[in-house]
Amino acid sequence: MLNNRTASKVIDFIGLPVLTGLAVAAIMLLLFPEFRGDTQLSDQDGELSYNSLSTDWSGSVSYAQAVKKAAPSVVNIYTRTMSRQSNHPLLKHPLFRRLYNQQQERVQGSLGSGVIMDRAGFIVTSHHVVDSVDEILVLLYDGRELPATVVGTDPDTDLAVLKIASDNLHAIHVGNPDQAEIGDVVLAIGNPFGMGQTVTQGIVSATRRNGLNLNTFENYIQTDANINPGNSGGALIDAYGNLLGINAAKINQNSEGIGFAVPADEVQKVLTHIIEHGRVIRGWLGFEAIVLTPTFAEKLNINLSSGLLITGIAKDGPAHMADILPGDIVTSINGISVTNRHRSVNQIAEIFPGEPIELQIQRNQQRLDITATAGERPVAN
Repeated sequence: MLNNRTASKVIDFIGLPVLTGLAVAAIMLLLFPEFRGDTQLSDQDGELSYNSLSTDWSGSVSYAQAVKKAAPSVVNIYTRTMSRQSNHPLLKHPLFRRLYNQQQERVQGSLGSGVIMDRAGFIVTSHHVVDSVDEILVLLYDGRELPATVVGTDPDTDLAVLKIASDNLHAIHVGNPDQAEIGDVVLAIGNPFGMGQTVTQGIVSATRRNGLNLNTFENYIQTDANINPGNSGGALIDAYGNLLGINAAKINQNSEGIGFAVPADEVQKVLTHIIEHGRVIRGWLGFEAIVLTPTFAEKLNINLSSGLLITGIAKDGPAHMADILPGDIVTSINGISVTNRHRSVNQIAEIFPGEPIELQIQRNQQRLDITATAGERPVAN
């Protein structure tokens, strides 16, 4: 009897706080639903998302699938250049050069990366990777080693097209760089320092970057993904494994977190032109010009805020044939106002030779409408 009474008191002593605690917990969960820890994980179009009552965050948890999709299309490129050197001082004399034929042959090697663009074996890489080399060896993702030949190059964009003969090639999926936004996650795949295929991760830092004086035509995607020696010619992909660009360059070897890639649409245009024509065909007007800034215009007493001030005309070029003169100011090209020199150069280059170009010119205080016929831009030396 005593034991039952004691047990009853213990239950009453413990039960009341427990019930109170449960009631408080229920109220807290009702008032603060984030304490419940409810999560919802879904997979839509290959994208993992995390939805919670306390956050709107969503995005890829891992980029492994993107790498698996793109990596088989990225190749390592090894090149060799034969150089002959003479060390004996007597070899400078023609007679002793014949007597002392002691020339030494030295092999210089370099490395880079490339991207398989189609199953026919066309590979895009950087022009400087394969410029003036004697032998090119391509190492595929599956370990196969194949010789490659140069189909054509485009120094103006620092791109080159190679060809290999093989089957079971993985062509990369090409994305849409025009839809890339600052802050998008990107991955750079290449062969830095000859280590073998390596992946680095970053974001899109800027788009349509130009004015860097790295190449004639600049429309770069800027990224903070590490691009080291050997990465040139490799792939810059989005978080889903689609090609956004070809890794091109850094400003200098000391810069960190500032790399550039040629957009995939420009890459495809170069690829198509080289395959079909052996070179890239671009429009050309044949004049040199400088940007007319408001300050410059004020000093020249010109009532314009922007334009291209022509400083030189190529003899017998399209501009010369259209009677355009040094000192003329181009204010509009095919109805588009001139506000940026690089954009105008790119705009003219997109016009196929033989097509008309409508120019608005200011000459002294007179406005002129002039129609020029685009020529073909000379190949860069």
